[in-house]
Amino acid sequence: FALHNIRKIRPFLTEQATQLLVQALVISRLDYCNALLASLPSCTIKPLQMIQNAAARLVLNEPKRAHVTPLFITLHWLPIAARIKFKTLMLAYRTATGSAPAYLHSLLPIYTPSRTLRSASERRLIVPSQRDTKSLSRTFSYTVPGWWNDLPTAIRNVNFCFGADH
Repeated sequence: FALHNIRKIRPFLTEQATQLLVQALVISRLDYCNALLASLPSCTIKPLQMIQNAAARLVLNEPKRAHVTPLFITLHWLPIAARIKFKTLMLAYRTATGSAPAYLHSLLPIYTPSRTLRSASERRLIVPSQRDTKSLSRTFSYTVPGWWNDLPTAIRNVNFCFGADH
């Protein structure tokens, strides 16, 4: 709906104004609750990706059949699946550094070894054990620690990171 209305007034807007409108009215809604979308199958995320593709074409005033990869590069946008992973890993970073709210600490517990190990300084998260259900493997508290622990140690141990809105 917002894209349709922006398309109507697009001839009167600059590219920057259109980008601001699309980011405020469309992209912000695509990012809303994206931690819940983590680990969903790509067929579920595809409609959201199609909306983002249409938004990129609208911002840069490209035809409907234009390839979106160069448009995303120009706009400095990540595809939906990558945005979901990035935003959830930002939550994991905030949890690992202690700057996240308390409810995230209960969902993403930090690994602390029982004895002195070299891995104690790696900022790992505990991955819950999977009890023979596929639905557990799609939960936030199971997926995100796996993604976090798969990151290289140098990235996990970075002391400064951009805010959640980047």
